[in-house]
Amino acid sequence: MFERWFGRESVRRLLGSRVFQLTLAYVMLMSLVTVIVGFAFNWRVGLIILAFILLCLLVALALLQRLASSTEAYVNDLAYQVRQGQEEALFEMPIGMILLDENGVVRWINPYMARYFDQRLVVGQDLTAVDERLASLVNKHRRDEHSVVVTWQARQFEFLVQDRLHAVYLMDVTEYEQINDRYRQERLFLGNVYLDNYVELVQGMSDSEVSNLRNYVTSELTAWAKYYHLLVKVIDDDNYLLIGHEGDLNRLEEDKFRVLDKIRQNTSRQNSPVTLSIGIAYGQSDLVKLADTAQKNLDLALGRGGDQVVVRAENGQARFYGGKTNPMEKRTRVRARMIAQALRELMNQADQIFVVGHAKPDMDSLGACLGIRRIAEMNQHQCWVVFDNQQVHSDVARLMGEINEYQSIKDHVISPAEVLEKASAKSLLVMVDHSKVSISMAPELCAKLSNRMVIIDHHRRGEEFPENPLLVYNEPYASSTCELITEMFEYQPRESQGLNRLEATAMLTGIRVDTKSFSQNAGTRTYDAASYLRSAGADGMLIQRLMKENPASFLARNHLIAAVTFINDKMALCVGEDDRVYDPVTAAQAADMLLQMDGIDASFVITRRSNDVVGISARSLGDFNVQVIMEQMGGGGHLANAATQVTGKTVTEVKDQLEQLLNGEQLPNGKEETEED
Repeated sequence: MFERWFGRESVRRLLGSRVFQLTLAYVMLMSLVTVIVGFAFNWRVGLIILAFILLCLLVALALLQRLASSTEAYVNDLAYQVRQGQEEALFEMPIGMILLDENGVVRWINPYMARYFDQRLVVGQDLTAVDERLASLVNKHRRDEHSVVVTWQARQFEFLVQDRLHAVYLMDVTEYEQINDRYRQERLFLGNVYLDNYVELVQGMSDSEVSNLRNYVTSELTAWAKYYHLLVKVIDDDNYLLIGHEGDLNRLEEDKFRVLDKIRQNTSRQNSPVTLSIGIAYGQSDLVKLADTAQKNLDLALGRGGDQVVVRAENGQARFYGGKTNPMEKRTRVRARMIAQALRELMNQADQIFVVGHAKPDMDSLGACLGIRRIAEMNQHQCWVVFDNQQVHSDVARLMGEINEYQSIKDHVISPAEVLEKASAKSLLVMVDHSKVSISMAPELCAKLSNRMVIIDHHRRGEEFPENPLLVYNEPYASSTCELITEMFEYQPRESQGLNRLEATAMLTGIRVDTKSFSQNAGTRTYDAASYLRSAGADGMLIQRLMKENPASFLARNHLIAAVTFINDKMALCVGEDDRVYDPVTAAQAADMLLQMDGIDASFVITRRSNDVVGISARSLGDFNVQVIMEQMGGGGHLANAATQVTGKTVTEVKDQLEQLLNGEQLPNGKEETEED
């Protein structure tokens, strides 16, 4: 009956409502109770009540039906408006939309997208045939989870591909990207400019010569800054502040900071060569942090030998420019005395001292360890030399054999595994001949004593540098670490026992190895240190015995040299077999010997070092910068002495990569050095 009165669908929807069912049950229950009470009182009263309840029920159903009908009409109207709005949005929204099928054929595009095809008919055609560039973007970003900004038809779009729906969306964001690009271009960068050797140069000059030199450098920097729209401000006689926009910084990097070469060359003609180091920081709105990063970059440039530029954002990858000259000797006796005194104070605060060199140690590394142990003993402190006897070269093995004859030294040589148990929170760690934890002989110890660390090194400082060392004596102007440590003995207690014969011999051997028998990187201070060690008892005959080669190494080196090839008639290249492992020292010696050939400016020796590592030893006479080549391959070093190690490639693949770099003109933009050679 109700279906006939109110419609079947309305009644069915109404009866299916949970609220209606609960309400109806409650009303029925109350009505039943009322009827029963009425009939119990008087049957006439019961009939009247029953009739009234039935009438109320009919009225309620009518009202509910009207409400359901109006609600249904509202919902239908809303659904129609939503569908109409969606259709209008697809046709009118300022977002390009393309629907493809599984084969990449265009099924549909909205009118906004059709404008980019000049109203050509594209539906039903392969997208590659319609626009190859757009098709390549779709294939490239098909798996992307988020939208990306791409360039298409000289415009920039926020681009999204919904691979499951075969839909492509493009929203023109050219204006926003232009604003964003302008913001990036106009962000400030700060730079610190430092004259590396200004103090040393002006010591022998008259006042007028000093004034002329300062005026020339200032005017040259001012003209350079004006050309690139920079602000340069004189801070001190040897220090300048540089301010500019990042857009101009890009131009500076494209120019490779040639102002360094210009100033150095022009001042060299006046017999007063000035070299500059610059640290530049960018990408930071906080000026205090920006200035701090710029100073750190300048410290990095100076630690790498000066005459170069370091460009880096906070926590970013550093980019290096310049570094085309060998560093000049600039340290003073005063600095050596200050370092020696500071080291004594740190030793006095420690319960015990540990000294560690780099992995696969050479004579400079082990000799420096013995020197630090002696300095600690002279100051009444116990010092342990951390040494791993695995994979050591023949000269180091012979030195360790000699140490076995000196019980006082032998008892203080400890393995990396044992040292972790001995070290405490008050211990002091001295890293010698390296500053990279990753190549340390005891990296776990470095991590444990990261806040109780002293670094003494002569290699160029790199990005991978401990954050909070207590003391840093990093002098790339020195020939060796043994030279730096030898100078400290002058400032130790006179009443204590000095170097013994073996320690002096080991340290002199380290100097001799790193200077190639005093033929490279040897300054006046080097000879002073060697003279001191000779007076302390260094034995020349013992040095010869330690440096003797075994026949296998001798034959392996000659075998490499016999396979030499030449690049541009100026570079010698030796490549070992891919199935044969060569000792790193053998490869380094081969690279040194190749430089003795007439007309050779640089040499490279590529050998397999282990099953998954291929190494390169690079040498030059100083006119060619091998450091920048090795940095591009993940290594580094000095201008005339550098190396790298490549993992996961064959010898032939490394050779091809090196030849591509040598035949091109790429400049440094890479990582730090390795102390392997």
